[in-house]
Amino acid sequence: AASLQDAVRLGCHMLRTEEEAALERLCRRLCTGKDPAAAGFYRERGNREFGRCRYWVAVRLYSKAASHEPPGSSEVSICFANRSAALFHLGHFEVCLEDIARAESHGYPDRLLPKVLLRKAECLLCLGRLQDAADAFSVVESKIHMDGLMTSPTHQTLLKKLSQLKAKIHEKERCPEPAQEACGDMQGKSEIWEENNSISSASSSLSLNFDTQRGRHLVASQDIVPGQRLLKEEAFVSVLCPGESLLLQDSETAWDTRVTNADLYCHRCLRQLLASVPCCECSYAKYCSQDCADMAWEQYHRIECSLGALLLTLGVFCHVALRTVLLAGFAEVNRLVKWSHSGDPHNLKARCKCLSETPDTGAGTRGIPGCSDTGQYQSSYQAVFHLLPHTEKHSPEHKFLCMLSVVAICKHLQEAGLHAAVLNQESSERWSKPKTSEKSSGELSPELKTVAEAMLRHVLQLQCNAQAITVMQELGPGDGAVVNKKPVRLATAFFPVLSLLNHSCCPNTSVSFSGTAATVRASQPIPRGQEIFHCYGPHQCRVRVAERQQLLSQYFFECRCRGCLSELESDVKSVVSMRNSFCCPSCRAPMQGEGDLLCCSDEACATSVRRENLSRRLWDLQQQIKKALDLLRDRKTDQAIKILQKCQMDAENFLSPDHLLMGEMEDHLAQVYATLGKWQEAARHLKKSIEIVEMHHGPSSEEIGHELFKLAQVLFNGFAVSEALSTIQRAEEILSMHCGPQSAQIQELQEMKTCLSELPRSILQRT
Repeated sequence: AASLQDAVRLGCHMLRTEEEAALERLCRRLCTGKDPAAAGFYRERGNREFGRCRYWVAVRLYSKAASHEPPGSSEVSICFANRSAALFHLGHFEVCLEDIARAESHGYPDRLLPKVLLRKAECLLCLGRLQDAADAFSVVESKIHMDGLMTSPTHQTLLKKLSQLKAKIHEKERCPEPAQEACGDMQGKSEIWEENNSISSASSSLSLNFDTQRGRHLVASQDIVPGQRLLKEEAFVSVLCPGESLLLQDSETAWDTRVTNADLYCHRCLRQLLASVPCCECSYAKYCSQDCADMAWEQYHRIECSLGALLLTLGVFCHVALRTVLLAGFAEVNRLVKWSHSGDPHNLKARCKCLSETPDTGAGTRGIPGCSDTGQYQSSYQAVFHLLPHTEKHSPEHKFLCMLSVVAICKHLQEAGLHAAVLNQESSERWSKPKTSEKSSGELSPELKTVAEAMLRHVLQLQCNAQAITVMQELGPGDGAVVNKKPVRLATAFFPVLSLLNHSCCPNTSVSFSGTAATVRASQPIPRGQEIFHCYGPHQCRVRVAERQQLLSQYFFECRCRGCLSELESDVKSVVSMRNSFCCPSCRAPMQGEGDLLCCSDEACATSVRRENLSRRLWDLQQQIKKALDLLRDRKTDQAIKILQKCQMDAENFLSPDHLLMGEMEDHLAQVYATLGKWQEAARHLKKSIEIVEMHHGPSSEEIGHELFKLAQVLFNGFAVSEALSTIQRAEEILSMHCGPQSAQIQELQEMKTCLSELPRSILQRT
């Protein structure tokens, strides 16, 4: 097809009954509809876990049950009430009250109400809201008397508990608890921030430039110090990725009891869920509050809801493309699609070339693609639309699949009668309906063809402009004294301002996320005039140059950053290659060679080994480490230690001493000893891990910051006060630079520091 417009027209004729039937079969495996049988199953499982005092598991299962209950079902009130009981045991009293209110609003059975109302009163008492608690107790008492159930054993138990709680109120009224002082330092000071006049969400220390070689890019307009915030941008659009399953346990049923990101985070704002509010129409979408659920429904979910299985089948890029046009609104989509038809189909590139050849120094940013007539570059749909789709560079096969996927979505919208909602029109009479002959031939309406063309453009853009929103997720049960976390992809998003940053394998910035907001900070001093760089994934410290070039090919450019050029133009092996290399099994000198046969670098040793054999040993070693971690999760610490120690002995015979896996094993051993409360042993192993991580990533890297955070936890719990304080100080400096002073880890470090600083001077001097 010569253009995106032609591609959509072609797709309408190519998506035939056979393809649609095949797609429907795939969608059936990902059903997102309501299912009362599934709801009953999850509720029963929740009751079982509640009985075992596994309250967190019960909360998740009750949430799944609530999401499967049909609209108007009174059973959903039981799910909320049961979940409130689990939340009460976990000490989440505010959220427990919200669930009780939800249970009441959904028609909780009158005969069971006294027990729930008593729980409400007890929550208020625990929160110190004594007058509200007293009023709630009166309501419970009158409810029991009104029902005339005073003689019931159950209600006698409730009355006894009521009497005990009333006594607690009187006790608290006589001896009120002292008000806790708010600690201002814990919240961190607000950062100095002066927003750019020309680039929304950007610091005034940046300027937007353009040339044919680098395209649009950001440059420092003044000297920038490490840790300085350069961007803070809300995603124009984001879509939650279901992510890896976190197995709870189940092998007896067809219903899935696993927990995924779709169960753990709000589908609109990406906040972590405690007690989710399900969509009224589907079982997939879940939200942190009724407000988020209502806003999502109004903005896009009323259209996406019936397409849930189809969107999950076609993938997150198609979902992001659809949500992008829904958020933009048809009027804006139609305006920009029509603009793209004017003149040369590659007019954007022609315009860019013209800009660079005849720069108008007085025009500022006016004329740069994506900017408004006044020269403003905003986080808007216009900026998203002007991100390069690289249409001519994608393979024909990829474009073909994208085209069919987009047309399948638009045909579903048309057949489901959702066209009026897509076009932001109250009545379907206001758009041109297809004739019967057009329907039978699979022809889309002119308006939906426009939508399809915009969506196809966005799907192609996403290959180079999609930004993964990541979150630090706890590994293991999460109830230990030392928390081990790893970054996990949470969502895929469009950030039009962040997309202005070009790639470097040795970037000068760090990116962190909070909900749907991305924050970019300087990770090193950036002098005036230097370009601002962001790493698209393959970092110099983690991946060899040849592999980096291969991974970056999806972005349609050959990386010529400082790190790549120095490695490509030098005969010296990269740091990654040297430190993650094999050593000689006989003398432990480094092995060398580019082919399948590796030879010892020590001329006095004639040992040679096939690379395949050493790679197999490495794979076996990784499987043994995985087995040890499984044992640790099952609290079988002695067995885990034995396996990890054996793995260390095996690794010393064929891996470089600085190999990253050597550091990982030290880290795992530290985790085991911390679980056992052997803090000195844990600290010793963590320090060895930190030495290796520092060799690979540098002394000021984010990776070192996370390792120091774990060491601070170990030293804090081991009561090594002076060493803990110095470690906290260093971890705080590094993590503040990468994640900002408001991050959760910084807050925890400050709490540890405050706790240690308040110890008596005599103890501080001894430690």
